[in-house]
Amino acid sequence: MAATTIRGANVDIRLWADPEQVEDVAMQQLRNIAALPWTYKHVAVMPDVHYGKGATVGSVIAMRGAVSPAAVGVDIGCGMTAVRTSLVANDLPESLAPLRTALEAAVPVGRASHRGEAFTARDAADWEKFWKAFGDLTPVVKRESGKALVQMGTLGGGNHFIEVCLDESGQVWVMLHSGSRGIGNILAQHHIGVAQELVHNQGLPDRDLAVFIAGTPQMAAYRHDLYWAQDYARRNRAVMLRLVCDVLRKRFHGVRFDEPISVHHNYVAEETHFGEDVLVTRKGAIRAGLGDMGIIPGSMGTGSYIVRGLGNPDSFSSASHGAGRRMSRTKARKAYTAEDLAAQTAGVECRKDSGVVDEIPAAYKDIDDVIRAQSDLVEVVARLKQVVCVKG
Repeated sequence: MAATTIRGANVDIRLWADPEQVEDVAMQQLRNIAALPWTYKHVAVMPDVHYGKGATVGSVIAMRGAVSPAAVGVDIGCGMTAVRTSLVANDLPESLAPLRTALEAAVPVGRASHRGEAFTARDAADWEKFWKAFGDLTPVVKRESGKALVQMGTLGGGNHFIEVCLDESGQVWVMLHSGSRGIGNILAQHHIGVAQELVHNQGLPDRDLAVFIAGTPQMAAYRHDLYWAQDYARRNRAVMLRLVCDVLRKRFHGVRFDEPISVHHNYVAEETHFGEDVLVTRKGAIRAGLGDMGIIPGSMGTGSYIVRGLGNPDSFSSASHGAGRRMSRTKARKAYTAEDLAAQTAGVECRKDSGVVDEIPAAYKDIDDVIRAQSDLVEVVARLKQVVCVKG
């Protein structure tokens, strides 16, 4: 699908989505972003676009000498990890309930944490250096060091998940979705508040779009904390993946795992586009440079895709991060019941209670439509269908 261009006050808006299907509030957010004097070239909008706090989910924003913390969001470094196993469908037991129970026992979900430190040298390198850097973060988070330690390797709630999936050839995959947990949220909220009070941000069309400017102490502090939180999120997924794979190792003797694919989809990166060095913010979008492997999940009853980037320069080498919500959590809880959820997740071993009705597949866009809309951004490597889904 070719992108649709809409004129903006400062730069254009390029959408890989049908403009008629974008909520009015989300379109206004995009116009506000396009009006900022720091926004570079154009705003790239992914096919899973929907309204978000501050900046639109499914937006890719490049800025020269500036960055907006709300355009990253509060779950700094949130992203996906997936790995193909040597197991095939016939290796799985008829009842998958015990496997789900074992996964939930291994990885704390929702508000739960580990009782002690769960990370090891098997998960990532330089743990001592990483935790030592905690002391250099903004003072507001230092009292959270104990929580950050025991949340490392935990799932959280909302749309975060752990899945066991099958590809179209019957191969078993493991996939998980999580971010920087509570510590990333605290850091983000702090810096968003700082940015909103800066003089150059007064009079913006949306105060949540406040930016930090290069060369200022506020920008330096934010980037320092941001990159640490992005690393926390990456490590968090690595610990969870090892815990999940250990569950499979205990249940399936000799199981092997390919090299994992891991991507952020709420983050900032220093990149060069159209010949200029810029700060690229992807909120609900993945990097899809030429040959980059990526993960685009659907909802808990539909399926997901492993993709390879095509390096489309007009999208700032980006692609969607998932199916994207078509309905808010509040509306979904009002519109659907636990019985509806059970029907829409038939064949998937997962929670089917009222506590996760807001994650019902009908609250999300059709993942197949979303993939078709970005055929010039990524190519499909594998289509996965979950058979186990763990939610917080």
